[in-house]
Amino acid sequence: MTIYEIKKKLGNNIGKEVSIKYNLGRNKYEEYIAVIKELYDYIFIVDSKYGVKSFSYRDIITKTIHIDY
Repeated sequence: MTIYEIKKKLGNNIGKEVSIKYNLGRNKYEEYIAVIKELYDYIFIVDSKYGVKSFSYRDIITKTIHIDY
């Protein structure tokens, strides 16, 4: 999956709720429901009950985070 494909998929889901599973390492995960707010050149912003978080598209490519649409 390329960055262009990731941006396109995220762009189609701006304002929608998604499930994010964030790999913290050592078999620890953080999982929450978030809304995709904004896309930028290198990062995207999500808003959840834990606050506003930003992730890079590289996080998806390296499987640091997994998003279920």
